[in-house]
Amino acid sequence: MTDTAMIFAAGLGTRLAPLTHDRPKALVEPAGKTMLQRTTEKLIRSGIRKIIVNIHHFPEKMRVAIQALDYEGVDFIISDESQELLDTGGGLLKAAEHLKGDKPFIVHNVDVISDIDLQQMYDNHISKKVLASLAVARRETTRYFNWHEGRLCGWKNLKTGNEIKCFPVKGNIESLAFSGIHIINPEIFDLITERGKFSINQVYLRLAYEQLIMAYEHDARYWADIGTPEKLAAAEKLLLSHPEKF
Repeated sequence: MTDTAMIFAAGLGTRLAPLTHDRPKALVEPAGKTMLQRTTEKLIRSGIRKIIVNIHHFPEKMRVAIQALDYEGVDFIISDESQELLDTGGGLLKAAEHLKGDKPFIVHNVDVISDIDLQQMYDNHISKKVLASLAVARRETTRYFNWHEGRLCGWKNLKTGNEIKCFPVKGNIESLAFSGIHIINPEIFDLITERGKFSINQVYLRLAYEQLIMAYEHDARYWADIGTPEKLAAAEKLLLSHPEKF
């Protein structure tokens, strides 16, 4: 298992207003515990000992919260985006010096909970010898990654009708929703040509023609995000009804 992970925690959380008028999304507390702490503890249970956290919204509150995380043998590194929010790809690239090494690393959105076994996901990633593994599930959303035999081959937005095809596909295509958890080989930094503010999804879709970017499907019943007040309420209900899963 790798010992390194990054938590994407820099988002504005605008859809979660008014809760995010006085705090970042990472410090929202479903079932009495911040999402930052929940995500951190899940990573630590999986063997992670170095955690990079990017910050932007209410950066000083995030600094205080990160400094208060006291887990023996675990180092926390802040990737400061307080001056400019860089999106997922730009944020990953900014933190590259802390993520480069000889093992893949985990990236985990701060606004999702799941019962995904990260060790199992990591072992699957290693066995398939791929550039990146993306946790996905069969659930309703407006944006999907498309997969052919488990390999990323495109993307579509049901709301706008926009679609991207990475390469021609003969046969069945599955549309699965991304769950906000990745395992990525550090070699990706040699392949990222984008600069500034950009999405990691953009990188994946560009690289998918030549690189193996694979799906890791999990049980959608034990996954939730806190993106809106309604989703937050559903996440809290899930946490309280199945505490053994989280």
